[in-house]
Amino acid sequence: MKVINRIKDQREFVLVVRKGKTLKETPYFVHYLDNGLSVCRVGLSVSKRIGNAVTRNRIKRQARAMCDSLIDYSSHTFDVVIVIKADFLKSDFDTNKKILNNLLSKIGITK
Repeated sequence: MKVINRIKDQREFVLVVRKGKTLKETPYFVHYLDNGLSVCRVGLSVSKRIGNAVTRNRIKRQARAMCDSLIDYSSHTFDVVIVIKADFLKSDFDTNKKILNNLLSKIGITK
């Protein structure tokens, strides 16, 4: 995921979570909002309750890899915040990717 396609600022996270729409499935909450830019941006959030920093960073790397293979960044104009819950660790990579694909296809930003 390129830097231009990431949401890093806390104010932008809060804006998407508060004003955007939400989709839920077992390991994810996906919040999305039209951003008016020419690219789609994604922000990831993993709670400290899931594990230590090493575990959380591994989860974020996996989620970024999933997003890179699923999202067409250049043709959509959404800000997407993906909140990853503890159930993420109970499933394998392929199962988590299928669930995320279902959620992102409901928004309409998949390839």
